[in-house]
Amino acid sequence: MKLLCQVYRSSRKEEMYLYVDKANGLSDVPAPLLERFGEPVEVMTLLLDPERKLARATASDVLQSIAEKGFFLQMPPSAAELQRRNSPGE
Repeated sequence: MKLLCQVYRSSRKEEMYLYVDKANGLSDVPAPLLERFGEPVEVMTLLLDPERKLARATASDVLQSIAEKGFFLQMPPSAAELQRRNSPGE
């Protein structure tokens, strides 16, 4: 399954992103989530398939969430993830 996906970043929360089907836009995202998310800022459009590499999610999880809920919400990294990301390699 391939999907033309629109990615938005949150204007309120750093490193929070919404992935949606470009054809539907934000119409399937619940209003309470959009309120918490803030003003959506378009980041990119990409052709998403299960084999595509993403930074912090698997493409198959994103596709499944969009098929089931109409969107995928990528949360900011946890404190532990940030610490691992910023620690020097051994």
